[in-house]
Amino acid sequence: MLDITKPYLIGMIHLPPLPGSPRTHPPLSESLDRALIDAKVLAAAGFDALMIENFGDAPFAATQIDPATIASMAVVASTIRRETNLPIGVNALRNDAISAMGIAAAVDAAFIRVNVLIGVSATDQGFIEGAAAVLHRYRKQLASDVAILADVHVKHAQPISQPDIALAAEETAYRGGADALIASGTTTGRAADPESIAKIKSAVPDRPLLIGSGADATSIRDILQVAEGAIVGTSIKRDGKTTAPVDPDRAKAFITAARSA
Repeated sequence: MLDITKPYLIGMIHLPPLPGSPRTHPPLSESLDRALIDAKVLAAAGFDALMIENFGDAPFAATQIDPATIASMAVVASTIRRETNLPIGVNALRNDAISAMGIAAAVDAAFIRVNVLIGVSATDQGFIEGAAAVLHRYRKQLASDVAILADVHVKHAQPISQPDIALAAEETAYRGGADALIASGTTTGRAADPESIAKIKSAVPDRPLLIGSGADATSIRDILQVAEGAIVGTSIKRDGKTTAPVDPDRAKAFITAARSA
């Protein structure tokens, strides 16, 4: 199980369109090379862990990704894990927690991110329902200790079943069984609301809280006063563009700022 005993900084690797994507995709070997370059830059900068997600596959399937995408993500995750020796996580967009868990178990990953673990959210993929019960039973079936990092009021979505963010945090942790919680802004790259962060932490003080979007070298010091860590992608990319390669200088500046906190 993931042990967050210090500020835990996870660097994002946004994959280009993969086999199974509705978009034209490069050969998997090319995507793997690009992902490895980002992974090594993040490792050299000093990140504690890495996470891959099929960001380039939009428009996303709501709950089940293509088998070719699953296989591709497993290949990428396994190679990065071997080449960097860092803990790795998997996010199968939009909300395929079962495939993410299967990939993670197969490649000895440390954690998965689940956008909607419990309840119902209205998203750009339609209504998405959490499947915590199925996920936990599958993890047990696999005899896996992969940690479940779950969003509370995930970005690009509107909560339907529990609009109160404090109660949503309690339910995600204690009824949904999340091992750690994630607070994010309204969309990719946008900062999480400080008041929402405080409400989540106050409601669930006994689970690690990670900030899942909008963290940068300027804000990370304040973030680490209330949260145990951050998942960062856009702000450490070249020119702050989510789909661009990781910028070594931005990545190092982020880590330097975080460690100074």
